[in-house]
Amino acid sequence: MTRFETLFSGVAKPLIAMAHVPPLPGTPLYDQGAGVEGLIDQVKRDVELLLAGGFDALLFCNEGDRPYQLHAGLEASAVMTRVVTECKPTDRPFGVDFLWDAQCALAIGVATGASFMREVVTGSWESDMGSWSPDAAQLLRNRHNFGRDDLAIFANVTPEFASSTGTRTPAQLAISTVVSSLADVILVSGPMAGAEPDVKTVAEVREALDKSVPVLLNTGARADTIKEFFRYADGCIVGSSLKRDGYTWNEVDPERVKRFVDAARSA
Repeated sequence: MTRFETLFSGVAKPLIAMAHVPPLPGTPLYDQGAGVEGLIDQVKRDVELLLAGGFDALLFCNEGDRPYQLHAGLEASAVMTRVVTECKPTDRPFGVDFLWDAQCALAIGVATGASFMREVVTGSWESDMGSWSPDAAQLLRNRHNFGRDDLAIFANVTPEFASSTGTRTPAQLAISTVVSSLADVILVSGPMAGAEPDVKTVAEVREALDKSVPVLLNTGARADTIKEFFRYADGCIVGSSLKRDGYTWNEVDPERVKRFVDAARSA
């Protein structure tokens, strides 16, 4: 079985909910008054609602750390590890993501016992954070040296807030990310958090890859459109549409959670 199949055995199209972490210490929007305990309390409340809503897995991400960095700060990475440790579920898989430092995400995943991580691991990009060249070779070597070959790599081939400096299509990037960089899952995103990609792009990526490689919708999943995307996607990661008013940095709205899960399961 693949790493993905091991995680989601018996689940036709896994639904993965984002557990967005508020701004961490050392970042511009960190709430010093609430402190670390305050942000942990907020994540715990969101996690309880997402688990009660019936999602198959959670993905912890430092979504509040705007503007994002390509190299994680020590304070933020340390507190992120504590947040995940205190808030992680015990009855289903969870993953980690650190915007936008894949090596940090791996380290947090190892420290917290995560089952998977989400990052951009290949390519060359111009982005809001500047020029960006991830290093999949070092990432997978570190995973092996950490003794976590079981930790699945969910690779984003159309990252938000960035565009490729080359001319390869998302489908071509997906093929090389699997064949050359050994990614377990391919993610297709829109231009920013909460924005959906073109359905045609998802279809082209799905068509380009062997059926054993899952392709997930990474941003823009909504109750009213998930059926269309599930014609091609093998599951989804969803965050923004589960929030109050559909706004990425608001708290989780239980009514939106129920609406989305019901729509996705029926699709």
